Amino acid sequence: MPDLRLPKDSAVFKTTVSLLTGLGAFSLATCTQAAPAFDSDSPWMLGDWNGTRSDLSAKGYDFKIDYTGEMGSNLQGGYDQDHTARYSDQFGFGTHLDLQKILGWDDAEFQLTITKRSGNNISNDRINDPRVGGFTSAQEVWGRGQTTRLTQMWYQQKFLDQTLDIKVGRFGEGEDFNSFPCDFQNLAFCGSQVGNWVGDIWYNWPVSQWAMRVKYHLTPELYAQVGAYEQNPSNLDRDNGFKLSGSGTQGAILPVELVWTPKFNGLPGEYRAGYYYSNADATDVYKDSNGQPAALSGEAYRSASSKHGVWLGLQQQVTSIASDHSRGLSLFANGTMHDKKTNAIDNYVQAGLVYKGLFDARARDDIGFAMARVHVNPAYRKNAEARNQANAVFDYDNPAYLPPQDTEYSAELYYGVHVTNWLTVRPNLQYIRHPGGVNEVDDALIGGIKIQSSF
Repeated sequence: MPDLRLPKDSAVFKTTVSLLTGLGAFSLATCTQAAPAFDSDSPWMLGDWNGTRSDLSAKGYDFKIDYTGEMGSNLQGGYDQDHTARYSDQFGFGTHLDLQKILGWDDAEFQLTITKRSGNNISNDRINDPRVGGFTSAQEVWGRGQTTRLTQMWYQQKFLDQTLDIKVGRFGEGEDFNSFPCDFQNLAFCGSQVGNWVGDIWYNWPVSQWAMRVKYHLTPELYAQVGAYEQNPSNLDRDNGFKLSGSGTQGAILPVELVWTPKFNGLPGEYRAGYYYSNADATDVYKDSNGQPAALSGEAYRSASSKHGVWLGLQQQVTSIASDHSRGLSLFANGTMHDKKTNAIDNYVQAGLVYKGLFDARARDDIGFAMARVHVNPAYRKNAEARNQANAVFDYDNPAYLPPQDTEYSAELYYGVHVTNWLTVRPNLQYIRHPGGVNEVDDALIGGIKIQSSF
């Protein structure tokens, strides 16, 4: 199969970069004539481009330049108690096309998004023991290679009075399945959680792969969806951010989900239940083909023909302010369970709350608190113990020692300051007990700041 990656000297790559650069330059050149740049009531920092942006939107062309920046500092504890800080960030350049307005194609749309991530993560070598790493991350925006990627390139078409919805192209599972907001800074409370615990097969944002998702509305409040996603580890490589070929594909991951979006007393909720199945070969985390500990026998770890798991998620607003129903208390919880033969994490649970508009004078601000528990598969822990036994290493301070991992607990409290309609700043405090599930690592207290802005 030919290699369809876009090299940096290719015409397509140069054209894409030139287009995005031109859009940025155009916005800077015209924003001085627009509803003023930096207007707190505008959804965009650079304004409406003298009305051009609204005119383009009315014709079906929407452009977005988003920025997320996260700082994390270990205030106390962790693997390395050096009190330092790290910063990581992401730019997102996107365009959304309403093809009904542009081409007259009923209920059709197209999305293209390119992301660029950079920076460093405090969790990697200050909070977690680098010999085994961690599970959660104090800066969720860091990860999957600090590089530029094609994150979305999909076409969506609705049929049968919009009851049937089909999406094809390049995108990640978490866009549609096991979806969850990302206002918290700790990874355990941000985005699709399945992708955090089976990340070797389920690739969350900003990684994309060839995929298809079919959704059908059984009622206005209830829909079922099924997907098929290319399982290709080469998509994770930093140099493959614009890879379009299927070379390296090992199989497919097939998620199915039922989603209910009721309103109780006029307050919105969302309830999700799903299952995923991977038909690619997987490796046992502990035993060889004879059922013995592979680390002790010296034999290869046995192979499994599949990998699977389930998830549950809920979000429900439970109170509101009479004058503004967008304000009030919302509760949420998520849980996942995974294949004990082939996965390091066997289960995860999380719960929390968000209150929007706690103070009348700050009606757009929000405050959130959440707690999570990540549990390591006992077989995975036994494998670490067997490796230490095979190497005759039993001292935690020995660099060759592989720390067995058990359970990690995380908590986060944040306050989101809605500075303007285009800028939100969320200072937060995180507490992690047994980082990476390693009992010998001191509990960590982390101070963070999350910045979300739209240009």
